[in-house]
Amino acid sequence: SFSAAFRRHLQRLGLQNFPCGLGSWNKSRFDARSSPCRGQLWLGAHPAGQDDAVPLGEESPEALMELLSDRHSPWALPPGCSPQDQHLREMAVLAPELVHGSNVFRVFRSLRIVGKGVEEIDEGLLQLQQLEELILSANQISSITSANLPRTLKVLELCCNAVADLQDLCVRPALELQHLGLGYNRLCGPSRDSCLTADFWPSLVSLDLSFNNFTDLLGLVSQLSSLPKLRILVLQGNPLALIPTYRGFLVDSLPKLSVLDDIHIGPDERHRFNGLARQPELIRSEARVVVSIGEIKGVPDPSAPQQLEAGSKAPVITYSYCVTYEF
Repeated sequence: SFSAAFRRHLQRLGLQNFPCGLGSWNKSRFDARSSPCRGQLWLGAHPAGQDDAVPLGEESPEALMELLSDRHSPWALPPGCSPQDQHLREMAVLAPELVHGSNVFRVFRSLRIVGKGVEEIDEGLLQLQQLEELILSANQISSITSANLPRTLKVLELCCNAVADLQDLCVRPALELQHLGLGYNRLCGPSRDSCLTADFWPSLVSLDLSFNNFTDLLGLVSQLSSLPKLRILVLQGNPLALIPTYRGFLVDSLPKLSVLDDIHIGPDERHRFNGLARQPELIRSEARVVVSIGEIKGVPDPSAPQQLEAGSKAPVITYSYCVTYEF
């Protein structure tokens, strides 16, 4: 579940362990009896960084921060962590009570959990009340319930999962969502419930549907044309991209679009494809692919007859091959 993966992520960051968190290495700085306000950074009467300002057996904030930033340090940030993870560890040094216990849920603005085998987005995600960006690429998510997404979410990236349907995602969508990434999934839409319309995503600016199984270009465009703020669209890798008039039809059908399949749409291109959206008869629902094989090396020729001596009792060996093409 997401909650289990998130707990492992926090353990990996070590926000409560040396050199982060509260402990014998910094207890005097956060002593309630000597600090005017519990939980606030207090360095005593001496300027920070001077050796005589740090009690025996403790470390200065500067020394602790250096242990985090030095890539040769055993306490350096683990590989694959985000800039926010680094910020959280620095916060755990300078103001550890801000990330202690349940307080840590209130400081996450961005969260990246990639390739951790997550299958379920449970209610634990709702604890991150300030979360704006969630990246869950390369997991095993087949369905995601929108009721478990924070209302503050603006970026949701689900690339390389197993999502085959958007109905659960549209039950209670995050209306402020600006980017939705669903590339390399199993979507076949457009859904019968029209889940890619402005009714569910009124703030969507960027949409990635690349490398799925979309085949109905007309049906998909009828939904996407209702998104008032859509400016970036990625559809490459779908079967519908084989249609000869694919790009021109999209450019003319979505006049507010700025980027299609990572290519900027300029005025010249819009002028060239002007009026194509009014000619849906040009869109064919099938494509013809011709494959020719020039030469195959390293395998016996199945058509070459074997020359056997008269009266030979040697077995006759025949060869046959099956060639498969995947599109």
